[in-house]
Amino acid sequence: MEKDYFSEMSTISSAPAPGMHQIDLSKLNLQQLSKLKQQLDQELNVFQDSLQTLKIAQGKFVESGESVEKITPETKGKTILVPLTGSMYVPGTIIDTDNVIIDVGTGYYAQKDIEGAKDYFKRKVQFVTEQMEKIQMMGIEKSKVREAIMMMMEMKVQAQAQAQKATAS
Repeated sequence: MEKDYFSEMSTISSAPAPGMHQIDLSKLNLQQLSKLKQQLDQELNVFQDSLQTLKIAQGKFVESGESVEKITPETKGKTILVPLTGSMYVPGTIIDTDNVIIDVGTGYYAQKDIEGAKDYFKRKVQFVTEQMEKIQMMGIEKSKVREAIMMMMEMKVQAQAQAQKATAS
């Protein structure tokens, strides 16, 4: 059974994608396998960093959506703390409970009605979540390839040790 599993895992790219090609791991030497493993380790680190960044963005969109939910006609005239920076706030008064100004990215802001703002943040959370899922799936695939490379490296090291043992006898 291990041989069947290994023969399946000895080629990279279970599903060829445009611009990708399959590599027979058994034809690579230890140095090439090591370099390929190192490259995959770097890619996995990039995926982890990307996931962390997206998780932060997702949290901000969720928090913004929850804040919009709290704006009701009853909040009109209430005093709130308005952030000027991450750690500095000034008091403000809610004047308009029908519209909000939202940050749409890269220094641009848009006025939206409450329902539009709720929808915007809901869509942003959904989009970021989908991107996170895609990155997680790619990470899983890369991890499987990395495992196959490590198995092949181990087999080649064992084969070299056997060959040296045989020539020493």
